[in-house]
Amino acid sequence: MLTFYRLMSRWPLVLLHAVGAILGWLAWLLSPTYRRRFAQNALQAGYKFQEVRAAVGHAGRMVAETPRLWFGPPVPMQWLGTEAVDAAYAARKGIVFLTPHMGCFEITAQGLAERYSAEYGPITVLYRPARQAALVEVIETARRREGLETAPTTLGGVRQMIKALRAGQAVGLLPDQVPPDGMGQWESFFGKPAYTMTLAARLILQTGATPLLVWGERLPRGQGFRLRYQALAQPLANDLDSAVAQINAEMESLIRQCPQQYLWGYGRYKLPRTLTPP
Repeated sequence: MLTFYRLMSRWPLVLLHAVGAILGWLAWLLSPTYRRRFAQNALQAGYKFQEVRAAVGHAGRMVAETPRLWFGPPVPMQWLGTEAVDAAYAARKGIVFLTPHMGCFEITAQGLAERYSAEYGPITVLYRPARQAALVEVIETARRREGLETAPTTLGGVRQMIKALRAGQAVGLLPDQVPPDGMGQWESFFGKPAYTMTLAARLILQTGATPLLVWGERLPRGQGFRLRYQALAQPLANDLDSAVAQINAEMESLIRQCPQQYLWGYGRYKLPRTLTPP
């Protein structure tokens, strides 16, 4: 598997994206469950399929570009909103970067590591360990890069992120990822109850870190990525329930910036096994 990824990493980005778009549509055509979830999630947010059909191809592009991002030469990156990032790093209070399942979230952490780690230390990203044994070596090798550290979705990983924030460093996570039972609470997401992680809000409230929003826009014709950073619309609420709901609202706002690059097929409303919906 590692050899396959290394071979794919040599392909130009435009070719990987072309192949990825085909794979995305094949997955959509071959899986009725995926088609149904994609359409239902988009409709819940107020979008007809015709308005977000480009997201089918972008889901495939996300998969196909991964070997290049993990093992290939650097890809072109544009930056927007670096003033907010510069100010947050200069404050030395730690930063929690929040991004939804949208665009290329892999490139956001790589870009930050490349630009800021030499002066401010590495960025630590939360990840869910691979279940397939063949992917474990690939992921561990890919994530072993200068300026980038990983924290598993375990108690030890949470402690690692708190330690990084208290040292004035940055962490990154996807707050629209469905958490395990006991690590979330029910909050509205596009008007429907969704089991939502509390970790992002807890990290910010516990350490006093600065929350920043980020997403990596995938540019057409393999031109690279545009990294978009911005502050929250309002300071984060001081109580946990309100802060979690506020982060969900911020994720909705980011997704509406470019719904054509959101993973509408992601099981955002799935239930942990031991829970019942409210």
